[in-house]
Amino acid sequence: MTPGALAPGLRTHNIMNISKKERKALEVLSFGGTIILEKDSRNRPLDASFVTREGWSLEGAGLAEFKVLKAKRLVVSRNGGNYTISREGVVSLQQARQAAKKG
Repeated sequence: MTPGALAPGLRTHNIMNISKKERKALEVLSFGGTIILEKDSRNRPLDASFVTREGWSLEGAGLAEFKVLKAKRLVVSRNGGNYTISREGVVSLQQARQAAKKG
């Protein structure tokens, strides 16, 4: 595979610009962090906490950022567990890092 090429099966239309808050949240997730959701009795999310692998909470990121990341399919829950970064999220984060180096 050539440098900068997408892995087979990744959607190219899903790669987009991400905000600074979204990038910070994805950075935390890329280093082993998770998103812990607090839900109500109807299983709707009430609050989201971005937690590092060391157990620290990311300030300034909450339910609004979670909803944006989920809508963009940059985070995913596997087997009903906590949310982590998806493959599309990793690709978007890599592109944001490369854009920051250039600009």
